[in-house]
Amino acid sequence: MSPVVSDHDAETTARHARPEPHPHAHVVVHEHVVDEPAARVGATGARGALLPALIVLVIGAIFVSVYLAAFHAPRPHQLPVAVVGSTSQQAASAEHAGFDLRVYPDLDSARGAVQHRDVYAAYDATGPNGSPVLLYSSANGPSVTALLEGTFLHGKTSAAQDVRPASSGDTRGLSIFYSAFGLVLAGFLFGTMTYQMAPRLEFRWRMAGLAFFSAVGGLAVAAIAGTAFGALPGPFLAVTGLTALMAAAVGGATMALVRLLGPAGVSVSSVLLLILGNATSGGILPPDFLPAWLHPLSAVLPVGVGVRAVQGVAYFDNDGVVRAVVVLAVWIAVCVGVLWHRDVRSARVRVG
Repeated sequence: MSPVVSDHDAETTARHARPEPHPHAHVVVHEHVVDEPAARVGATGARGALLPALIVLVIGAIFVSVYLAAFHAPRPHQLPVAVVGSTSQQAASAEHAGFDLRVYPDLDSARGAVQHRDVYAAYDATGPNGSPVLLYSSANGPSVTALLEGTFLHGKTSAAQDVRPASSGDTRGLSIFYSAFGLVLAGFLFGTMTYQMAPRLEFRWRMAGLAFFSAVGGLAVAAIAGTAFGALPGPFLAVTGLTALMAAAVGGATMALVRLLGPAGVSVSSVLLLILGNATSGGILPPDFLPAWLHPLSAVLPVGVGVRAVQGVAYFDNDGVVRAVVVLAVWIAVCVGVLWHRDVRSARVRVG
């Protein structure tokens, strides 16, 4: 007959079966533990039904407002144009129409300024043969070319000379904009999906994912837009490097915003990077066509500096490359620092 074991005896036996930790034993703590917020039930009822619709409608209204403000009736705001010799009455009226006229001593120096994108065109009222001459670059897009010809030559295109023609694979001058838009969209999706699919991923692996995405994204843009379609005539490695930096900055910024703000970070990054970033990129029209409240963003957001640099290596003797590398590197460093602080340092502080 089996002995009867009381509940007290069973508990005592189980406690003795478990080894007690040594008083001097060291406890190993993994520092890569992510400070993941506790799961939430989320909004319910009318709030749960209406809140997503209201957020999306607000973002849509911002999109429509920003793009209409930028492109519904574009006009230049101090667009730099070179004039040779003294400014004529026609050139003076152009200055009043939104051009920033800069006097150059001769047509050759003005030509160099157009080729380096110090100015967007050069106008000589008398020209070498006594007739007006307009030097321009079709790489700036057909809208800019048409505006310059209409203002300075009144449609007399025979006096216009294209000193930096657009690639034969980019007749509308929009390939860089669409390439950048696709890359920014991919960076936004990567930044949001990495926390949705792997919310507790170690910091080092999350950074490895960002590096992989950026490198492959840069290679893809250079191969598709540059090699396959012939739309980006710049050096392959330069285009790859610049677009990879832009992808890292956008992806890192989205990750940092999602990490700091939670679900609200998705909305903030979509407005900042997808809407404001692409609208001010300069891929459709130069930033000098933007209204005053949008113009400064083109020089600080990753898309604007990246697009200008890619245009620079493709057409304008590396214009904007140094600034882009510096600005994009700062974006990447700040975002990586934010993620490290939240994913690593915060865990160290808690266990300390």
